[in-house]
Formats: sequence, C-alpha cells, structure tokens
Amino acid sequence: MEKVFYLATCDTCKRVMKEIDIPSHFETIDIKASGISEEDLEDMVNLAGSYESLFSRRARLYRERDLKNKNLKEDDMKDLILEHYTFLKRPVIIDGEDIFIGSSAKTVASAKKTIHAN
Repeated sequence: MEKVFYLATCDTCKRVMKEIDIPSHFETIDIKASGISEEDLEDMVNLAGSYESLFSRRARLYRERDLKNKNLKEDDMKDLILEHYTFLKRPVIIDGEDIFIGSSAKTVASAKKTIHAN
C-alpha cells in the first residue's frame, strides 16, 4: 500500500510532499475532502503502533475542547480522529510496511530516503 494522507489547504503538507517528491503512483487522499475511513485508520495504527502517535495535539479543536485537561485514552483518540480530520497528525505517508507521520525534518528525511531507495 502506498498512500499519502494530507490536507490540500495545508502549506506544510504541500511543502513536505514536494520535498519528498512523492511518486505519482502513490494514492493521495485529501482528508478534508474524503475524510478518514475506519479501515484506513486501522491500517495506519497497525503500522504506527498507537493512535497516540497519529494524534495531533496542535489541532484548534484540541484547544477549544480543552482536551489537554482530559485523560485521553487510545479509544478516545481513535474516535476523535474519525470524528474530525484535524485530529490526525499530517501528512501521513505509507510506503508498504513503512509509515511516516508528521512534518519534522527527521521524518521527512527518513521518508525521502526510504521512498526513493525502492
């Protein structure tokens, strides 16, 4: 499976995808337009190991709902990600058995190296 979950209106997502030079055969999924299916989320968590690693604490709704003062469990994070795309840390790039989450320099460098090594 080769997919990229991103937000088309996000300049950071666009910059990361351009920097990595995502191959054209990757399926690109705009999570605002398409949403996140439970099946796709399960595929992501199976590779990532936890919902927490996929969960964005930078989301505006995270602050608005005062979620930092709640003890969120894995199921809570799953439900929030499925409820609203903004709770997914992005971009999420899946290349076979490898998953790259977010836009940190280390993640981008690792994704670039892995994707273009194949």
